[in-house]
Amino acid sequence: MFAEMRTGSNFLEANLNAMPGVVCYGEVFNPHFIGKKDQTRLFGFSLADREADPMALIRAMRAQTAGLSGFRCFHDHDPRIVQPVLDDPRCAKIILTRNPIESYVSWKIAQETGQWKLTHAKNLKTAQVRFDAAEFELHVARLQAFQMRLLHGLQVSGQTAFYIDYEDINDLDVLNGLAAFLGREGLPGLDGSLKKQNPEEIAQKVVNPDEMERALARLDRFNLARTPNFEPRRAPMVPQFLAARTAGLLYMPVRGGPVAQVTGWLQGFGPLDGEFTQKTLRQWKRARPGHRSFTVLRHPLARAHEVFCTQILGGGFDQIRDQMAKLHKLDLPPLGQDYPDVAAHRAGFLGFLRWIKLNLAGQTSARVDAHWASQAAVLQGFGAFQAPDLVLREEGLAAGLAFLAAEVGQNPAPLPPPVAHGFTSLQAIYSAELEAAARDAYARDYLAFGFADWRDQPAR
Repeated sequence: MFAEMRTGSNFLEANLNAMPGVVCYGEVFNPHFIGKKDQTRLFGFSLADREADPMALIRAMRAQTAGLSGFRCFHDHDPRIVQPVLDDPRCAKIILTRNPIESYVSWKIAQETGQWKLTHAKNLKTAQVRFDAAEFELHVARLQAFQMRLLHGLQVSGQTAFYIDYEDINDLDVLNGLAAFLGREGLPGLDGSLKKQNPEEIAQKVVNPDEMERALARLDRFNLARTPNFEPRRAPMVPQFLAARTAGLLYMPVRGGPVAQVTGWLQGFGPLDGEFTQKTLRQWKRARPGHRSFTVLRHPLARAHEVFCTQILGGGFDQIRDQMAKLHKLDLPPLGQDYPDVAAHRAGFLGFLRWIKLNLAGQTSARVDAHWASQAAVLQGFGAFQAPDLVLREEGLAAGLAFLAAEVGQNPAPLPPPVAHGFTSLQAIYSAELEAAARDAYARDYLAFGFADWRDQPAR
């Protein structure tokens, strides 16, 4: 059962245990106990045994239980067991949820009173608590992240779970539907051993209801401010990494950036290593304690123009170029030639930016190539293997590379001049319309990396 504190998991567990042939052993992977509070052993496993091999405890639970055995798992329990459980199609998953503001306030009251479950109404303890907006936002973020992980795990493995809400636990028909999902006999009635705590409305449970209302109104419940992202996930592209063999510097290139210039700088330290596999790169890193890895970002508008000139006008993507011309009506000059004047170049580049927006949104049949993929997606791809130690900006490249050389105890190599593409410059064609189109296509990069307008960047 995937759940959280104060979602009704105790009550649901009690009803599961009332079903013939079903046993739920509680919070088996809680960091502080095994199963229930103050219990430190289960099936012959101590806390230390569980820490050494959590999956062995699951195997023992299955072997020593007649019928179905299970446990409750919260977002802060041992993370090592989540993926194996999600991957196992023989394991039935129950996902219990509750309105997060209700679970948060209930959690605060339980902390205040020390009462985490109620079996006799006469023993009820209650309190008003203070709503903390920052704490609640963190609470929601953690719950959402865990729920998204569960959803993704089920989707990629082609499985489903039995979703049940806090309000549904009192519905006998729903619980008997859960029994059918588990392949077990239903219940004649609900378990009566536990009583609902704090049934009052939320505003009566907090000392600052007005502040709570204002904070909740500020939350973007429907994620309206989110920038939609339909880009495919990218691989780390380890074979494209370049390393200075003796200097202990590893360059993780972002295509469309100043790759040739940085490669030239790296060559100033001597021979380069490349064409790595993940295995050979790990070997390279192990042999060079103190190494540093880095990448370089370029302003999205400048990067798009570089790619437009070198790859679309200059050649290299002939099939995609044909699609641009035939299907998207881009006016392109003959291969290898520039437009006859600045206005035509500006119009052609504007069309390319608009095509990039469609391409990144999955609205063209062409692949999202690394040359024009968002830099945010490229860096996320790097992270699948490793994140760079340092992310530099092109406009501060000389100072950034000098700092990097000092980090590995090297005198900075001279920085070669930028490599010119030979076509009309961005300076000659720049306009507010081009900047707006770039912001539209690369909204993720402008937001993630704080890019200002290209004309307002520091001197290049």
